[in-house]
Amino acid sequence: MRLPPFSRLIVLTCLLLHSGTSSAQQSSIDNDIRLLIKTFGLTGNPAAGVTIPSINAPKSQLGMKLFYSRSLGGDETTACVTCHHPVLGGGDQLSLPIGVDSVRPEILGPNRRIKANHKVKVPRNAPTTFNIALWKKHMFHDGRIKKLDAYSIQTPDVGEGKADALGGENLVQAQARFPTTSNEEMRGTFMSAAMSQTVRRSLANRLKKNWENDFREAFNDRSSPIDDLITEQNISEAIADYERSQLFVKNPWSEYVAGNNQAISDQAKRGAALFFKTQDQGGAGCASCHSGDFFTNEEFYNTAMPQIGEGKPKHDADKDKDDMGCFLVTAKEDDRYRFRTPSLLNVEVTGPWGHAGAYTSLEAVTRHMLNPKQAVRNYDLSQVTQPDIDIDKARINTAKALKSGIDITPMPNSTEQDVEDLVAFMKTLTDPCVKSRECLSPWIPDQNSNDPDGNMLHGLRQAGQRL
Repeated sequence: MRLPPFSRLIVLTCLLLHSGTSSAQQSSIDNDIRLLIKTFGLTGNPAAGVTIPSINAPKSQLGMKLFYSRSLGGDETTACVTCHHPVLGGGDQLSLPIGVDSVRPEILGPNRRIKANHKVKVPRNAPTTFNIALWKKHMFHDGRIKKLDAYSIQTPDVGEGKADALGGENLVQAQARFPTTSNEEMRGTFMSAAMSQTVRRSLANRLKKNWENDFREAFNDRSSPIDDLITEQNISEAIADYERSQLFVKNPWSEYVAGNNQAISDQAKRGAALFFKTQDQGGAGCASCHSGDFFTNEEFYNTAMPQIGEGKPKHDADKDKDDMGCFLVTAKEDDRYRFRTPSLLNVEVTGPWGHAGAYTSLEAVTRHMLNPKQAVRNYDLSQVTQPDIDIDKARINTAKALKSGIDITPMPNSTEQDVEDLVAFMKTLTDPCVKSRECLSPWIPDQNSNDPDGNMLHGLRQAGQRL
């Protein structure tokens, strides 16, 4: 039906008025967010001032081979990549990792299973290796590796407040020394009575037969005796360079911060306003902890995340399957159930979420952070679909964390729209590269890569399907 001229004029006028209103609303929220960006001093570049190794550098290339090598696993079935594959968000997409004792060591990710009559023993979710170079203060969920000053790093080998002379050049190198000594992660029953440093040296000796040329090239060293070349320190240094090269920070949010108002959706903008505004301003106050361009202040808080799995006992006799987090490192009462604030960069691909991986959707963990008490009350254990995880004491131990006192202010009046808006915003923190196998390929050895001892782990999603 053709409208008469006068009617067409009315319709056009209405459309223009609506368009003007929408533009004004959009301009208003953009202005609000840009003021918040200025208030929080955001630049959109979390790597400013940080030296990032190139993945193509010889040392990073050696580190990649070591990262994928089962020769660093005590029983030679596991590698670092077992729990930290680039295609799996720099983790393993499991609530709790399966290191040793897997049914098929080459299967990585959600289809990985532990052997019959075994329980999953690794107590905490595998942190992503993505953007690991950006951490300045602490490593691991409980901060047991800590930067003491410009020259000193604390590790579990020496204890709280003490500098580890073998800690390495940076936090990433310090943490790279520990998975190989964990019985549940990579060590298994290898040298079960030996001290950690003895295990590391033994693993280094294992490489001396086949890896000499690779180490000489990576360290540009043609003259040192092999015993001075292939050392646990050089192993961790190379692995650290590979891990630190995994910088993925080019995302829609950084484009928005740089001035492109069209880089994120209107819903994501609502989420951003909610995220950065304090509760007094009508927001959720997320940025009080998830602050800066790295979206974490690297501090520790009790948020009463559900506790599943074996937990971290205070001593071997403990059977309560609890995990008191930072308290186990510092022994300070105020640190009970506190865990490190995670970075939210690429959070879309780094689930499951929580220190024990108890939440399997970003929406669910967001609801928890908005109202922990209600979330704990409503927590659905059936979402933990990974087999062989102990959940018998999950409710009891989570209630203990809640009773201990949470460190965040809940938003009991938050809505599902708030959750959806916040999730939309957090998804703008995803670098598209982390969702592309092709883009990630420089960090994944191909089948024809040089394999010094034939022990490289080429992971599979399932039989016949390579990651």
